Amino acid sequence: MRVYVPLTLPGLAEAHRTGQLGDGPFPAHAVTPALREWYDSDDLEELEYAALSGAALASLRLLAADAGAPRRRVVVAVDVSDETALPAPDGSAPGEVRVAGAVRLAKAAAVHVDAVDAETDVAAAARALPAADGGDDDAQDTVDGAGDHELLWFATQEIPHLIG
Repeated sequence: MRVYVPLTLPGLAEAHRTGQLGDGPFPAHAVTPALREWYDSDDLEELEYAALSGAALASLRLLAADAGAPRRRVVVAVDVSDETALPAPDGSAPGEVRVAGAVRLAKAAAVHVDAVDAETDVAAAARALPAADGGDDDAQDTVDGAGDHELLWFATQEIPHLIG
């Protein structure tokens, strides 16, 4: 199963240093039955994009909690066994799973990261998250503005350049 792991650039640097993603269980997003029902599509490519988008929002939440991290969302795509991707607790976002154990970063298929020109909108979105979660429509528009930036695709060999 392909899972999308939300990180920050410092989190990616730590994964690069240790050679692994998380200690487990750690959150990720994937095409799950709940995501299929919520998204209402049978197109696997669309569903994977929805899972990637869920992980990008989770990365934004990590940025909101880490004021020192560069304001760029990071998502690592990695394949894990179906048994490793456990259902998330009730009330989790559609597509959210828990990866049961550490995953070697070398198994990653790709890394998705915001372009530098997205930093201003991502920073504003991270600041607006608490108000958006509280129902503020203007804040939600600001959060949605970060989603207007497509994450760029990078090969895993490019990680040293990304964490520079």
